[in-house]
Amino acid sequence: MEKSIVKYYNSTGWTAYFSGIEGGEMARMRDVEAWDPETGAAMVVDPTQGKLRAATSFPDFSRLERAQRVSGVLPGGGWRAHWDDEDGAPVSQEILGWLITDIGQAAPITIDSDGNVELAESVDRFVAPPSGADHFRESESENRR
Repeated sequence: MEKSIVKYYNSTGWTAYFSGIEGGEMARMRDVEAWDPETGAAMVVDPTQGKLRAATSFPDFSRLERAQRVSGVLPGGGWRAHWDDEDGAPVSQEILGWLITDIGQAAPITIDSDGNVELAESVDRFVAPPSGADHFRESESENRR
């Protein structure tokens, strides 16, 4: 089963790519922040000038690519993500939440034992939370401790 998780998210659903200039800026990408109402040009932040600027006005503009827009976030609900690490050891992390995109995809966000939060891109499988009264009783007894 192929999993399609787009790792770039922004408010417009588009990202501008720049090839870089020899002796100048390196290759980079920037979120499209808005569209020029008169020309329709994709606008990106120019950090040097401190303002929005048409992506095509940069000499090294390369292309635009689709990104995803987050339209909602749902709680993890007790789900877990499982995969094997680089050494083949099994890894299991709690799913903190699900990013819901504008096209209906759900992307899991995990949290590890150190509190690091990240998009779970290499998940092999998801494990549903325990269901029914047994799960409720376990949660209740843990809360009383």
